[in-house]
Amino acid sequence: MARTVQITFDCADPAALAAFWAQALGYRLQDPPPGFGSWEQALEAMGVPPERRNDASALVDPAGEGPRLFFQRVPEGKQAKNRVHLDVRAAPGLDGDARMAALETEAERLVALGATRLRRHEPAPPLGAGHIVLTDPEGNEFCLD
Repeated sequence: MARTVQITFDCADPAALAAFWAQALGYRLQDPPPGFGSWEQALEAMGVPPERRNDASALVDPAGEGPRLFFQRVPEGKQAKNRVHLDVRAAPGLDGDARMAALETEAERLVALGATRLRRHEPAPPLGAGHIVLTDPEGNEFCLD
């Protein structure tokens, strides 16, 4: 039996980082609990004080296929390189110049949303198809693959 996974991000600003990844991946904010029209209404009813209402945020794949993304506030900042990272599949089925052009277009879009470009790795056949390394607005590395 296969297991499902949730990807969790430790961060300083869950709402802002969730908004970035929603745009990057085409995900959407998880719906509030049944009976509430918004998360603000739900958190108010639960008695969560205003200063704690950005402690967490969650995104879901609208098609229900990808993993849930969970963003939780932590007191410490990022300390070192990620040991695990996301590969965003931005050029499926493409190779060579067409692949790298598609990755460049997506990198430009994500930089406009707050990502930072780190480096480009050129195709190195037969095994290296080429990719671009970026960081999200809080410095978490990810690759456009």
